[in-house]
Amino acid sequence: MGLFNSALGKNITFVHPAYFIISGLSGIPNVKHYYVFLFFVYIVSVLGNAAVMAVICLDHNLKTPKYIAVFNLAFVDLFGNTALVPKVLDIFLFNHHHVPFNDCLTFLFFCYTSLCMQSFNLVALSYDRLIAIIFPLHYQVRVTHRFMLYMIGSFWAFAVTAVLIAVGLITRLSFCGSVVVNSYFCDHGQIYRLSCNDHFPNYVLSCLYPVLIFWLPLAFILLTYLYIGCTLAKVATVQQGLKAFKTCIGHLSLVAVYFIPLLITFTLMENIHANARIINLSLTSVFPPMLNPIVYVLQTQEIKESLKRLFKIRGKSKRITAM
Repeated sequence: MGLFNSALGKNITFVHPAYFIISGLSGIPNVKHYYVFLFFVYIVSVLGNAAVMAVICLDHNLKTPKYIAVFNLAFVDLFGNTALVPKVLDIFLFNHHHVPFNDCLTFLFFCYTSLCMQSFNLVALSYDRLIAIIFPLHYQVRVTHRFMLYMIGSFWAFAVTAVLIAVGLITRLSFCGSVVVNSYFCDHGQIYRLSCNDHFPNYVLSCLYPVLIFWLPLAFILLTYLYIGCTLAKVATVQQGLKAFKTCIGHLSLVAVYFIPLLITFTLMENIHANARIINLSLTSVFPPMLNPIVYVLQTQEIKESLKRLFKIRGKSKRITAM
């Protein structure tokens, strides 16, 4: 971040604390039961997403552009929960509330990057469904492996750049008073409000990023399915429309798992206790990565068929070995 700060002026000195104190889950009654639950969620998330990634790697029938996006989503979910849950357990379960300044910014970077990519990945999958249903004859031309890799790579580049800007702006803040962060992780909004110098750029980002990372992707996905529904209503029979929508059930389930808890949480934010708000926000962070692989396996016919084939091959190899 030295280049970032030098661009602001060589003679500027920023007062950075040695550490931040993460206090969000402290003082909540019976919170240790919640830590056990978080550990269970993390284990299920790791096993589920690792299984989805393994199935896609092992089955050549799933080497399609769509499953590049599904593989990336599983990786992001695994990456996000691994960045968040073990650190949260370390902070609150083992009372390591004092997080060094640079470690806190690193924690923030990984958590926000995974949050961005979860949203963007759902956009990639919705585009895939749009072309597959509305322009099926052009699907092989419009949605190629290269195109999907470029799209996901662009999303990664944007997410990493956007979060690095947010982290860089925090390094130009001075902290002269409290260093207590009332959250369950190193939250950008909670941190910049503790500063004692001008944090207007951070405030602008805190208003802009939810639009870019949450509202615009959600609007695109909703408009995509609205367009699909309107088009099918005009040109397809009810049976054909239902058959086409069956291919979207897995993706729609992922959208619901990711966006609905966030919508509910932010809608009720002002009307609930601070402790309940922190619990709700932490649940909306860890739940989707756990549920996504479960939902996708149950709702996606290709993955269910792939699992059956893999189990059959493994069963045959065991019988051959036994002979």
